[in-house]
Amino acid sequence: MRLRPRDRLLLVPAALCALLGTAAPTATASDGPEAGTSAEVARLFEEAAKATATYEKGRHVAEAQRTTAGRLEGLLIRQRRELAKVHDAVGGVARAQYRTGGPLALTAQLLLAKNPDELMRSRRLAWQAEMAVNQLLGRARQAEQRFTAAEGKAQSAWRELDVRREQLATIKRGIETKLEAAQWQLQEEADSSVAAGKCTGAVDLKGSGGVPRGRAWVTPVEHYELSAGFDSQGEHWAHRHTGQDFAVDIGTPVRSVGAGRVISVSCGGAFGIEIVVQHPGGYYTQYAHLAAVTVDQGEQVRTGQLIGQSGTTGNSTGPHLHFEVRLTPYLGSGVDPAVWLREHGVDI
Repeated sequence: MRLRPRDRLLLVPAALCALLGTAAPTATASDGPEAGTSAEVARLFEEAAKATATYEKGRHVAEAQRTTAGRLEGLLIRQRRELAKVHDAVGGVARAQYRTGGPLALTAQLLLAKNPDELMRSRRLAWQAEMAVNQLLGRARQAEQRFTAAEGKAQSAWRELDVRREQLATIKRGIETKLEAAQWQLQEEADSSVAAGKCTGAVDLKGSGGVPRGRAWVTPVEHYELSAGFDSQGEHWAHRHTGQDFAVDIGTPVRSVGAGRVISVSCGGAFGIEIVVQHPGGYYTQYAHLAAVTVDQGEQVRTGQLIGQSGTTGNSTGPHLHFEVRLTPYLGSGVDPAVWLREHGVDI
């Protein structure tokens, strides 16, 4: 039974391959996934990645702004407590002055005092204390005004960032919706070519591929989750699993793990659309269940070069890349890809 696109999305991403061991026909340029669809999927992947990065950046800025606002609110609370203490101190001075009767009482105290100099010294100290309290009160009020203004700005920026983040989320959802539709259009075109037993020619995706300098080997996809591993057992295989599965979405860029030459581009068998690359040293790598290819048979490829887009063609229960390392170009000569990649400096 053929699954509808929406039903396929509900499948476990870590999909399994069903390997029957039959040879697949060599590719010939014919009907298949159109360059426009492949390019649209690649473009939308890039747009989705940029939108996600922008969204995450906005989210981090918003969180930082929230932290700043929280810190300001804490300062305000402490400042208000100090202000309350100052008010109490000022009130105490006012009450003391009221009890002593103000300036007239001071004249009477001077006339009746046994030691007027000592009385004046104590009064000067009281006046100095009052002046210090008044200055402190003024500074506290200014500080409260500053913090209140800062808090208002923080809250305003907070709201603006929340609005911006929601706008970015809406844009991101829109891109993802378009991407999903384009992915399944690409897959349907790939399924049609596989059903006809004719593979499409290479699709030219400008500006795709690439690898950090100094790297001789890389993983076949950049972002992934591992699913079925080498030599594992399952009801989907006639024998043990012959490769390593990378759970990725339809249209994910697939790259050559190392420099080499494309010796076959095939479709129509259990592997669906597949590519086999020969590398120096006598090893071969296979990339299966693709939705599109970007290289032709006989083409020389470099490390990290984009050679196709992942899919779920052939005997596949969901989108993923089936990757093999072989001693010969043929099924049955596979070695553990994880071990082989690790020996070449690549951990998965």
